[in-house]
Amino acid sequence: MTFLRHRSESRLSLPRYDPHMPDVDWLRKLCLSLPDATEKLQWGENLCFKVRGKIFAIVDLSQGKLAPIIFKCTPEKFHELVEIDGIAPSPYMGRYKWVRLESSNVLPPSELEALIRQSYDLVVAKTPKKKAARQKARPKRRAK
Repeated sequence: MTFLRHRSESRLSLPRYDPHMPDVDWLRKLCLSLPDATEKLQWGENLCFKVRGKIFAIVDLSQGKLAPIIFKCTPEKFHELVEIDGIAPSPYMGRYKWVRLESSNVLPPSELEALIRQSYDLVVAKTPKKKAARQKARPKRRAK
């Protein structure tokens, strides 16, 4: 985070919230724009984004507007990303090349978007097409 010093001021001031930062609403809009993507609140306040029943991204809603996000990446990208401050292997899932960004603004929006799309593609590639067809054909249950 950069602190700005104004010429007329001798004290430091924090930058204001930027509406173009990848916040929870931005992440939700991006994830749900992907084909067959769904969302489900799981494990407390974790918003899980899924495709064909498999998770491709998780956002921790308990942490505020610039929430932590977890997603899958390639082995090469995993090693590159964990060298960046604010990015670490995801607890429990790091061995499967999932990373956790401590805040959704650790990376530029364009790079974060590309990584989330890549996570989606990696999960889709591992999910059998038969499973996708079964999930679409499964009748929805009515709430009683």
